Amino acid sequence: MEVVRIRTDQAKAGMRVANDIYSSSDQLIITKGAVLDERMITRLRFYNVYGLLVYREDKAVKEESYIEMLRSTQEFKKFNHTYVGTVDQVEGSFSSFLKGETEFDVEELLKNTDNILREGRNGSHILEMLHGIRDYDDLTYMHSLNVSLICNVFGGWLKFPEEDIKQLTLAGLLHDIGKMLIPREILSKDGKLDDEEYEIVKTHSLKGYQAIKDAPIDVRVKHAVLMHHERCDGSGYPNGFVGDQIDPFAKIVAIADVYDAMTSNRRYRHAICPFGVVENFERDGFLKYDPGYLMTFMERIVISYLHNIVRLNDGREGEVVMVNRLALSRPVIRIGTGFVDLSKEHKLMIEKII
Repeated sequence: MEVVRIRTDQAKAGMRVANDIYSSSDQLIITKGAVLDERMITRLRFYNVYGLLVYREDKAVKEESYIEMLRSTQEFKKFNHTYVGTVDQVEGSFSSFLKGETEFDVEELLKNTDNILREGRNGSHILEMLHGIRDYDDLTYMHSLNVSLICNVFGGWLKFPEEDIKQLTLAGLLHDIGKMLIPREILSKDGKLDDEEYEIVKTHSLKGYQAIKDAPIDVRVKHAVLMHHERCDGSGYPNGFVGDQIDPFAKIVAIADVYDAMTSNRRYRHAICPFGVVENFERDGFLKYDPGYLMTFMERIVISYLHNIVRLNDGREGEVVMVNRLALSRPVIRIGTGFVDLSKEHKLMIEKII
């Protein structure tokens, strides 16, 4: 029998569930094959499950993607409204400070991110909401806000004290403030930058540091602004620092920065699937980034996508059911009644989360 994906608000008593349904905390809510009743539908809403797979019996039922289902929820609409308003506030705060019109107000800046963080239930939920926003074209201010939110979640995963998480969140928000001092025509150019333009963009970390170096900010935040493009193998900029020469906050912001940049749309390319980014980190990341921070980040990112539906590069769709600890980008996928272990199927890969 054909399987179709529906929104939770389309679920009706009598429909038969086509896969096990789990909560965001990995708790089994409804088993495959169960026939929905009103109690089960209420349970889906209680656990904020946005959509599910059912066996198609009504040909009029419209199939929707995960992103479409997410964006149709009141929860996402509220999150998106707060997010868009916060982007405008961040832009205004940065602009006023750099023009010398206002003093640097850390608490006011952090209010911007706090407004959004209050909309999320936990770190995984914040990342899920950002996944819905990522389909939009990226702007510098959106990127700064995203990195700030990811740093906040990341700090929690690392079990940092509350004050350190606060400062790390600020570091993520300010890391690219120097880009406001780069010519707009370069930042908004359609297509990739040429070598000369890229060298100009690379000055943003030093320009950003110079702009905030005298502000009453935690020195770790200032270092993150200066060093977030440094790499542990010395291949970064502006100073070619290695290993312990790089501030720990800068190492963390670097990972969040690259993850957000790669999973967001650019004018010259579409967003890369989170599993593809994790694969890039596995292949090239352990020399460039701090291995301890990177491993924690990759594990938690991949775990956050357990029980999501994904599309493979051969067109098949299935559910992520198990993480391979030795190959995080290549989990086990359940397709119908069978399983595909991507760690053993090297020609296959996850193309998209749907």
